[in-house]
Amino acid sequence: MGVKISSRSILVGIKEYLLMTFGMFCYAFGWQMCVLPAGGMGGGAAGLATLINAILPASLAGVLLTIGNLIFIINCILLILGVMIVGWKFGIKTLYCILMMSVMFNLVEVLPADTVVNVFKGVDAWRILMVVLGAASCGVGIAVSFMQGGSTGGTDIVAMIINKFRTVSYGKVLLMTDCGILISSVLLTTTVSMANDAGFIDPNGVLIAPLSPDAFARMVYGFIMIAVIGYTVDFVQSGNQQSNQIMIFCKDYEAMANMIMTKANRGATLIDAMGSYSKVPSKAVMVVCRKRDTSTILKFVREQDSSAFITVGSVMGVYGQGFDALNKL
Repeated sequence: MGVKISSRSILVGIKEYLLMTFGMFCYAFGWQMCVLPAGGMGGGAAGLATLINAILPASLAGVLLTIGNLIFIINCILLILGVMIVGWKFGIKTLYCILMMSVMFNLVEVLPADTVVNVFKGVDAWRILMVVLGAASCGVGIAVSFMQGGSTGGTDIVAMIINKFRTVSYGKVLLMTDCGILISSVLLTTTVSMANDAGFIDPNGVLIAPLSPDAFARMVYGFIMIAVIGYTVDFVQSGNQQSNQIMIFCKDYEAMANMIMTKANRGATLIDAMGSYSKVPSKAVMVVCRKRDTSTILKFVREQDSSAFITVGSVMGVYGQGFDALNKL
């Protein structure tokens, strides 16, 4: 039997690849237009490519071995090692993101290097602002790609290779590789195209000596970038899905549940409970709602029973009737 491909599945597939393309553009734009002109640095394959590009002769770094091309080469090497060691476990979307990241880095490189610098150079601490903005743009790009099932490669592949021999969490692999790249940037002589204090970018590049104040500043910017990217990815991926789970313990639990259904227009679940001290069987009323509705429900609960015992906990995602559809997983 042939596999039927509906027009809806085709449109969904096109949407996913368009969003991944947009995500890789955000990543490349944040890195090349914000982080690098501010003298910043980061981790992953892009960070390693930036570091290699900065220590190469200008004749190679500016024409043949651009950051975009180096990212592609690094990811190809990691992909080959990954296939040899752990087998073919990389989806077509990961390969697409790796290719599009390289393309977008080379595309963004055509834009004027001071595009974003001109906006921020008159503001105090403009370098930090640009690093934060660039990291947020990179984080949005990564999160958008993740949500469509894609991956930027790099550290993901390294983690798979390491886990073949030893179980190490993704976070530890990310931290180790990023710290290694950032520390290396402090110890090496590099030439980078970054803006001076007046906001003008030297076309010949700025020489950063090992262990110099600029080298240490770049390392600090790198750690700021890593933190902002991590927060942005978490925020974009779960920010629109975050909900609260409210547990209500009261004497008249049936009246409380009816009130929530009629006034708050939310469903409620009765869970068997028993007080450890009183040994009296009772039921807890559990309500799952969006964060924006939490204060309203708590107000109704207080009006119904001011002596009720309430706990509120955050849940990362809720799927089912009234919330996100299961096919979003």
